[in-house]
Amino acid sequence: MALTERTEVDKIEIVGPYRAVQVRTATVIERDGEELTRSYHRHVVSAGDDYSNETAEVQAICAAVHTAEVVTAYEASQQETP
Repeated sequence: MALTERTEVDKIEIVGPYRAVQVRTATVIERDGEELTRSYHRHVVSAGDDYSNETAEVQAICAAVHTAEVVTAYEASQQETP
């Protein structure tokens, strides 16, 4: 009776005008290959963030959608005061 735990990126979404990349990671615990539990963690990679520690798939998506124009526009929006 062997318990194993694994994590996997199971959902990636691109949202908003500044192309925020939402990443959902699932932690799966299995016994003898049968899933017992699954829990989720979410985080966001915003334009201009360092995404070098992300999976290769998330890095490729960030590189494609976080263009110089998007990063500049996002940074400018963060400087605005309400």
